[in-house]
Amino acid sequence: MKVEDSKYKQLYQKKLSFDFGNFYIFDHYVIGEIFEDAHYNWELAEKAIEAVYDFYGTRSIKISYISNRVHCYSINAQDWLRFFQDRHHLDAFAIVAYDKLRIMNVVLEKIFFHSRIKKFHSLDDAVAWIKTIRTHTERKQDA
Repeated sequence: MKVEDSKYKQLYQKKLSFDFGNFYIFDHYVIGEIFEDAHYNWELAEKAIEAVYDFYGTRSIKISYISNRVHCYSINAQDWLRFFQDRHHLDAFAIVAYDKLRIMNVVLEKIFFHSRIKKFHSLDDAVAWIKTIRTHTERKQDA
């Protein structure tokens, strides 16, 4: 289910549109939907990352990312290494995959991703998990 066709359409703070996909910014998380047949690489990811930083007004924001894979596209899984080498950080990474092929791609990404990553079959479940991670993080900071 696309964000624009869901209950989250009324909840995002800003929609960032690029020629390779849309990114929906919420309070402490971002949902990305890459377009059909795009090749999502580090160069494109960096554009989205910088736009998100610009929105929040800081590079030190702790956010989570939901990759809502409503389309088929290719990625460079090893680009996650560049993400961490450039000192970017995610609290958690959720992948919503709607078919077997996209779920299999998650296995490869787990090799390169150095933080919490979990796959889901629905956008609602991914958002609920991200909110749980956020609540747990806030409790640890208050303790």
